[in-house]
Amino acid sequence: MSSTPIVQSFIAGQWIGQNAHQTLNSAINGDAVFSTHSEAIDFSSSLDYAKTIGHKSLLALDFQQRATVLRNLGKYLMEHKESLYQISAHTGATRNDSWIDIEGGIATLFAYSSMGRNELPSGNTLHEGDPVQLGKVGQFFGSHILVPKQGAAVHINAFNFPIWGMLEKFAPNFLAGVPAIVKPASQTSYLTEACVKLMHQSNLLPLGSIQLIIGSTGDLLDRLDSQDIVTFTGSADTARMLKSNANILNHSIPFNAEADSLNCAILAPDVTPEDAEFELFVKEVAREMTVKAGQKCTAIRRILVPEHLIEPVSGALTQRLGKTTLGDPTIEGVRMGALASIDQQRDVQEKLEMLMSSSDVLLGRGAECKPFGEGTEKGAFFEPTLLLNTSPDAEGGAHDIEPFGPVSTLMPYRDVDHACTLAARGKGSLVTTLTTKDPAIAGVVAPKLAVWHGRVHILDERSSKESTGHGSPLPMLKHGGPGRAGGGEELGGIRAVKHYMQRASVQGSPTMLMAVTGQYVRGADKIEKPLHPFRYHFDELEIGQTLLTHRRTVTEADIVNFGCLSGDHFYMHFDEQAACDSMFEKRIAHGYFVLSAAAGLFVDPGVGPVLANYGLDTLRFVNPVGIGDTIQARITCKTKIDQGKVNNKGDAIGVVSWDVEVVNQNGELVASYDILTLVQKSQKP
Repeated sequence: MSSTPIVQSFIAGQWIGQNAHQTLNSAINGDAVFSTHSEAIDFSSSLDYAKTIGHKSLLALDFQQRATVLRNLGKYLMEHKESLYQISAHTGATRNDSWIDIEGGIATLFAYSSMGRNELPSGNTLHEGDPVQLGKVGQFFGSHILVPKQGAAVHINAFNFPIWGMLEKFAPNFLAGVPAIVKPASQTSYLTEACVKLMHQSNLLPLGSIQLIIGSTGDLLDRLDSQDIVTFTGSADTARMLKSNANILNHSIPFNAEADSLNCAILAPDVTPEDAEFELFVKEVAREMTVKAGQKCTAIRRILVPEHLIEPVSGALTQRLGKTTLGDPTIEGVRMGALASIDQQRDVQEKLEMLMSSSDVLLGRGAECKPFGEGTEKGAFFEPTLLLNTSPDAEGGAHDIEPFGPVSTLMPYRDVDHACTLAARGKGSLVTTLTTKDPAIAGVVAPKLAVWHGRVHILDERSSKESTGHGSPLPMLKHGGPGRAGGGEELGGIRAVKHYMQRASVQGSPTMLMAVTGQYVRGADKIEKPLHPFRYHFDELEIGQTLLTHRRTVTEADIVNFGCLSGDHFYMHFDEQAACDSMFEKRIAHGYFVLSAAAGLFVDPGVGPVLANYGLDTLRFVNPVGIGDTIQARITCKTKIDQGKVNNKGDAIGVVSWDVEVVNQNGELVASYDILTLVQKSQKP
């Protein structure tokens, strides 16, 4: 029996692992802290469980309900986060490093919960874009829908973020309704396991939502089919090897790679040592070299600086980095911990020696450092190391070699075009930072950088007060990059959810499209009922339920009174001669008067289940309304979204979107928009 706890796999609803296999050591002092298990995993049963039990239980919920589960799961993990911090210390991470991994990962759950509740419908079919009329008489339309894939999302993650790396992928695939099979890197898999055990213990997740592989993926990739999807985070070499799997190629299995890359930071030539931006640049570079001991796929590996500022920047950087306290993170005052393992330390040292053939060492002793703390001489520590390459146009060096640790290379450039050329020498990166005071420089340089970088972070004194920094991917923005960075995309808001869904075009009559999308399409069959639609509760309303209002003729008094009330005396409404000379050839009513008059036509004034109007979408004023024109409105229930919310009085409510068409006496559309309302349900929650 092993004297260390065995890290278990969670396969087909069962925890597997009683016998020890590989010893996992503390990055701080080398002590054995965990062991992987030796039991083989039946990947056939794992996939079958995901595609039957997992798929069925996930789709028993809809987008809105799964978004609520993510929120509740985030709350549960926050309540138990300290247990994760304790285990995270073995990875060599400081409290701040662990905060990025643990609470940053949990924050992604909250972010996707919020985006799902605000942007996704009730149901499991996502309608994308507006229907397009394909026929002349309005009875043949086309549109796009997205539906959850029927396979599994296989996530192969890196060692540096054992929790965030899992949750930032899990949140969108769960929201999409696709089960996940997670494979963390072995050396820090114990922290991923601890998080998955909490997720399982929460009893919040539907059966089969997540499985965990400890150790090798075996023949898993060979068993996948076209309904599955693989995501990978790690080295570019491993990404290429996995992506070239014959089964993945033969079945066109989507493979999303996010690879380590040679990210850079550029100090623009307008910045001087006296500027606040100079200090911000130095601080940002130093932070990215030391946070997580430089073990971040987004870390700054190349520092591009104007030739005349090499000495001031190198001096400021060596001074700041020289103050970094390296050692056991549990010791007060230690600001940088260890690399994840001795193997990682050895790899970084080898890459550093390769770089030293083209660069000079300005600061750092690499693995020959002396960290604080008992037993740390057996740990995987590596001192922040700053290099200088005075021949940045030469082949190789820091443009090709990446030590995945606290090592960065300073390079001089001649002008901004040269800087952009050097940045592109990384052959594709996740992120670059441009530090400048000048919007004109940002306007020219950022688009050039965007060709080769997945994210462009522009840093100046104003943004610095709120900036999350160079190395922080955000759930709302795309994470990924071209070329060496893998060519994939993660996060990016609801875009990430769509990665796990199949897009299809749908053609048919408006009525058929309405049935498929769950959204009213103009021209579809309408539902006429005796009562005003505003008299029906949320659960009583039907998509397509409609009201055609009485008519109203617009008078000059209407225009004058609205202008006096609103203060809008634009010439098109009041200057007869100028209006006659315009494209409309007459005075016209205010667009917002037409909007207000339409509301007067369709609003039911009595107390009822419609509680509030909280916005308009897609508003367009299509044709002018002149004095003497007669308008009429049609309001139709377009979509219903049940977010599971209650108001401050405890009433259960849902969101209803109403399609509004306003026409004139000739039947011509004059205004078109959607109204969003909160509507009470008939039953208490």
